[in-house]
Order: sequence, then C-alpha cells, then structure tokens
Amino acid sequence: MAAKRVSVRQTLSWAIVSLCLLGLPSLIDAKIYTKCELAKQLTANGISRTYQGHWVCLAIAVSGLDTTKTTMLPNLTANYGIFQINSKEWCRVGYKGGKCNMKCEGNSVPSVAFPCGISSLNYYFPSIADLVTDDITNAIKCSKIIQQQNGFNEWVMWQKKCKGKELPDIANCAAIG
Repeated sequence: MAAKRVSVRQTLSWAIVSLCLLGLPSLIDAKIYTKCELAKQLTANGISRTYQGHWVCLAIAVSGLDTTKTTMLPNLTANYGIFQINSKEWCRVGYKGGKCNMKCEGNSVPSVAFPCGISSLNYYFPSIADLVTDDITNAIKCSKIIQQQNGFNEWVMWQKKCKGKELPDIANCAAIG
C-alpha cells in the first residue's frame, strides 16, 4: 500500500510540473502589437485617424504595446492591458463593473496557487478577460470612455511621453494593411 501512495504522489507531482511547463508558451506568446497593428484595430473600433498617433503613443508609453501587462500599484489597485486601465474607477477585478462595466482581468476562473509560480489560471484563459487579452476591442472601448470623460491627461505616462511631443509615425500603416 505504501508503494502505491508514493506512486500517486509522484504522478501528482509530474502532473503539476507538466501543467507548469504547458503554461510556459502562454507566457511567451503574449501579444505585443506593432504600431500598425494597433492603428488597424483603432480604425476598426472607430478611433479617428487624426487621433491615432496619440493612442499609439499612449500604448507604447504605458504598456510597450503588451496586451497582457498588469501593474500592481501601492494603493492596492492595478492597471490592466495595453492601455493600463485602472481597477479603482474603470473596471472590477473578478466581475463586470466600474465606469466601463468590464472585468479587469477575467477572474471568474478560481485562483489556484501552483508551486511553479503560476498564481492563477486566469492568465491562461484570455477569452474570459475584458482588458488583459489579445482582443483589444474592450480595452479600446473602455479607453474611449476614459478619454471622453477625462482626456488623455488621465494617463500620466501620456503626459510625460506624448503630450506636446512628436508622435509615432503611422502614416504608412494603411499601405501595410
């Protein structure tokens, strides 16, 4: 009987290690947009070409165009996604809410602590996330609400990196597709 318990433990250990290793490609495959890919998505979501330079500059400044970026802040809130939307006012962790009525990170999958450093399964199910996902439609919708209510000045990094500065050149993006 003791030999069987060891076998079950070993099997469970290998299963956990396998889960961790299977998750590594997800970490590597995080979507990093190019400025032209982002411009195309902005156009598809109704952002005027006139302002796209500001949106692209914002995304470069706050997330490096990374759709999965999450930044924990000292005030116990976090910024989520390509536009780093804050959970205090605009979205809610684990359920739809905030002024954008969106889930920040899609916390409907139960959080599980894994020994390999995975703190949650949420990262591995991007389809349930509103803001931390490769599909940036919701991130654009929410960012439009923020921009309409508070302007680009809502984002400190836009003020530092984009306001009154040369914006990214996206003039040839339409030709690229």
